[in-house]
Amino acid sequence: MADFFTDPATLIGLGAVAAATAYYVATRPTPVKPPYPLENQSVELLGGSGERVSHLTKDGKLIEYMYEDTRTLYDGFQRGMRISGDGLCLGKREPPNGPYKFIKYSEVEDQFTAFGSGLIKLGIKPGQESFIGIYTKNCIEWVVTEQACSAYSMIVVPLYDTLGSEAVEYIINQTGIKAAVVATDKMKLLIGQASKCPTLKFVISISDSIPDDMAAMAKEANIELLTYDAVMDLGRQDSVDHQPASPDDICTICYTSGTTGMPKGVILTHGAIVSNVSAVNKHNEAAFVCTPDDVHISFLPLAHMMERAVQVMLYTCGAKIGFYSGDVKKLIDDVKELKPTLFIAVPRILYRIYDKVMLGVSQSAVKQFLFSRAMASKGRELDQGIVRRNSFWDTLVFRKIQDGLGGRVRLILTGSAPISKDVMRFTRCALGCAVIEGYGQTECVAGATMTLPYENTAGHVGAPLPSVMVKLVDVEDMNYFAANNEGEVCFKGPSVFKGYLKLEDKTREALDSDGWLHSGDIGRWLPNGALKIIDRKKSLIKLQQGEYVSPEKAEAVYLRSSLVEQAFVDGDSTKTYVVGIIVPDQEMLIPWAKSQSIEGTFSQLCKNETVKKAIMDDISKLGKEAKLFGFEQAKAIMLYDEPFSVENGLLTPTQKMKRPQLRHKFKDDIQEMYKHLP
Repeated sequence: MADFFTDPATLIGLGAVAAATAYYVATRPTPVKPPYPLENQSVELLGGSGERVSHLTKDGKLIEYMYEDTRTLYDGFQRGMRISGDGLCLGKREPPNGPYKFIKYSEVEDQFTAFGSGLIKLGIKPGQESFIGIYTKNCIEWVVTEQACSAYSMIVVPLYDTLGSEAVEYIINQTGIKAAVVATDKMKLLIGQASKCPTLKFVISISDSIPDDMAAMAKEANIELLTYDAVMDLGRQDSVDHQPASPDDICTICYTSGTTGMPKGVILTHGAIVSNVSAVNKHNEAAFVCTPDDVHISFLPLAHMMERAVQVMLYTCGAKIGFYSGDVKKLIDDVKELKPTLFIAVPRILYRIYDKVMLGVSQSAVKQFLFSRAMASKGRELDQGIVRRNSFWDTLVFRKIQDGLGGRVRLILTGSAPISKDVMRFTRCALGCAVIEGYGQTECVAGATMTLPYENTAGHVGAPLPSVMVKLVDVEDMNYFAANNEGEVCFKGPSVFKGYLKLEDKTREALDSDGWLHSGDIGRWLPNGALKIIDRKKSLIKLQQGEYVSPEKAEAVYLRSSLVEQAFVDGDSTKTYVVGIIVPDQEMLIPWAKSQSIEGTFSQLCKNETVKKAIMDDISKLGKEAKLFGFEQAKAIMLYDEPFSVENGLLTPTQKMKRPQLRHKFKDDIQEMYKHLP
């Protein structure tokens, strides 16, 4: 202890604390009173059956649109062009490591008019009978194609970048895709499928030129292979007037990446998407109003509705979108160059930032002291509704973290998995911006519930968005009852989908006779009117003693460990407990091992019994803190040194685990673990 107080660096740190205290007293901001009651976020409808709606609805009436002039995606783009004064719209880095260069809204309109007209000149009729595939990473051409379809009432069908040839063939044939816009690396795969896809006539490459071998391959397959620019040039020769879609027209068939079997095509109308986007705007407008000054970096796949819905919101508000360079490893460099104000992050990104910061803080007593003081000060402000990044502590402690995301982020939106209270509080304090957590699924466009911008708690997914009603229904075999404010989460409203394309039986499984979408998730209403997801109806494992285990529940807890990258929990109905396959976080494990004087490569560390015991102890501790029952806790684990991925067939394109494939791959390992347990 004496060394701590005589260390020069510590004394400097203590002086900084004194200065910070004086600065805080002099510049302390006025507490913010949220413009809505945080303790009453949803309201139960009178005379209903437990249906709840957002407190932001008027007399329980759900929102279908926010602006009178915006009922479709086409309307939204036109509105954005007007209110931005034909401002900048889409940008990319030119050259790949250079600055971002943007084109204006009117230039995007010129391009989608030319491209849509070009499709029509090729013989593709405007209207709801024409399905256009997009098989490429996020890029300007993706958006231009989508806007062209909206302008001429055609239907967009995204093809997942890593979906695989069998599923691509299935989607093309089910929708009857006539033309597909493709990236260079997908050209060969798609042309190779042509003989099995009789409706496919045109493959349009976003590359500047077509290789001779691809041209020959296309000719042999009776496919017309063109460049994107060539189609636009064709359209510019004879431009066709826009024939925009109506709100009830289908905007997209978005295929959900099922964990088993072929994906299902979710039918989403223009009206459903506008309803969802309008609800998000209404939900956030008291604290975050999107304007033409806002900038978003697009890197989450446009093949999924979360990213697309966010972009629709941005176009409606006249904001700007910059596309990442295409390499996730270079994402941080793209972010620093673009300096976005809106950042859409999957939870793992936030966990990784938190883990790296905490690892760095642990290296020095001074850093620990300053960090704890900074978090305490910013935390007190957060509890008063104050969110900022101009305090002394931001300059002294948090500036480097904020600069890592460009230094201008006003709002972070996250979803797809729960975030721990510690990580959520750290993110809000350290980044000095609103952090909103959403929950939903493709079948209701994207989000169905969302935390409020002024929220200072965590552990729930907020209140219903004003575009849906939410209710809980009994799940008797799991002992969840709506009378106890627990049950399966169900949605109903204008943003809910119309069904699965050509799959009436699957549609009936998801949508009941009253139009309620059954999510398969188990929720609980909290006293403040927010929803907390507590379990999963699907993927249940029934153990020998008759207890049901939700593997996702334990996996979500284990992922809170800084040493865990991925976790797969599985069980056997002849056993009384479950076991786990853990993929350690390589970036965290190697420095941790060195600090414990454990040498070896990542693969060697995964076979080290001391390492396995340390991870087992950590996840067991987290399980106890999360109040997992004994039968829900993994009694044994195996460490695996190759991350689950889309490429190795263990993850869906939306990063969900393929449980049957994982179970098959690790069948022998699971049985081996059971052999050595009582």
